[in-house]
Amino acid sequence: MGVLDRREDEEVWIADGRERRVVCGSKKEMSAGYKVAIVGATGAVGEEMLRVLERRKFPVSEVGLFASGRSAGRRMKFFGEEVEVRELRRDSLDGYDFALFSAGSGVSREYAPIVAKAGVVVVDNSSAFRMEPEVPLVVPEINGEDVFLHRGIIANPNCTTAITLMALAPLHWLFGLKRIFASSYQAVSGTGARAVEELREQVRAWVNGDEIRPRVYPHQIAFNVLPHVDSFLENGYTREEMKMQNEGRRILHLPGLVASVTCVRVPVFRAHSVAVTAQFERPPEIGCAVEALRKFPGVVVEDEPGEAKYPTPLSVAGQDECRVGRLRLDCALENAMSLWVVGDQLLKGAALNAVQILELLVNKSGGEDGGGVDLKEG
Repeated sequence: MGVLDRREDEEVWIADGRERRVVCGSKKEMSAGYKVAIVGATGAVGEEMLRVLERRKFPVSEVGLFASGRSAGRRMKFFGEEVEVRELRRDSLDGYDFALFSAGSGVSREYAPIVAKAGVVVVDNSSAFRMEPEVPLVVPEINGEDVFLHRGIIANPNCTTAITLMALAPLHWLFGLKRIFASSYQAVSGTGARAVEELREQVRAWVNGDEIRPRVYPHQIAFNVLPHVDSFLENGYTREEMKMQNEGRRILHLPGLVASVTCVRVPVFRAHSVAVTAQFERPPEIGCAVEALRKFPGVVVEDEPGEAKYPTPLSVAGQDECRVGRLRLDCALENAMSLWVVGDQLLKGAALNAVQILELLVNKSGGEDGGGVDLKEG
């Protein structure tokens, strides 16, 4: 079993004889400020990154907003001041302390290594570096200590993986995770702004009796579900479906983890939901599981199904925490538990997680003991 001990701004899990520190929030005393760049600032995740930096009062002395030439010149507000979006160039980020990338894998592969070599710490939200052994893949509440192994680039995990593991990590530390069986119900905003607009247009067309013409998705998404997220692989799974196994192994430090996942796109604007059955090494206990989840930072238990109290995308959209409900012992598998977890994929699945990584780096470098990590580590 694992036990929980709170120490100042950390919670320390002690399980299997090892400590796992998880950050509860920013330290009150930080540096006067850091120069932070956002690459892909005009996209859905980039905009959320700017808002999260502002809302969590991350110590920013200067913010730089970068995007493609099409978005250059647009102005965005940060703490009430307008900041002009600039076109990304190879030397655009010289002199910054941190760069948050959310402009797609192609941009990340081209620019992130250049930026990191120049001494800027990169947190990348794309899939470009997630499976690179020398690049830490981090969910701060779960494996935050891994950020300090970075060589200039830190990877943000896939949104569905991050949300699911927020529910499973504390259970893994208690019971020993072996297998995951999951079905995800993923909002259209995970595809982007064009998909959000397509859902709106299709709903209007359906109400008015007009013809519905899919453009973003291969089929109508309004009043429909599509078992198709990302491209298909030779094994019959999609790339999105394999991420939970592949990324979960790295985040949990569990190389033997196996996961069978079906990812489904649903006509919901925001927040992903996942139905999970997890099999463990040891028999799970509902009471211990609920207690562990309630104490785990970033998780809220909402589990009174008899009163119709359980998480839904509408109730979770815009919330930092992942919400867990429908906890029960599985009736088909030995040593297994089933649950339902919902999280905002633009926040914990992307922008919030990235800013929390910055907070870890700043807390470590600017804490009372005066240091421990070189932010310009190359």
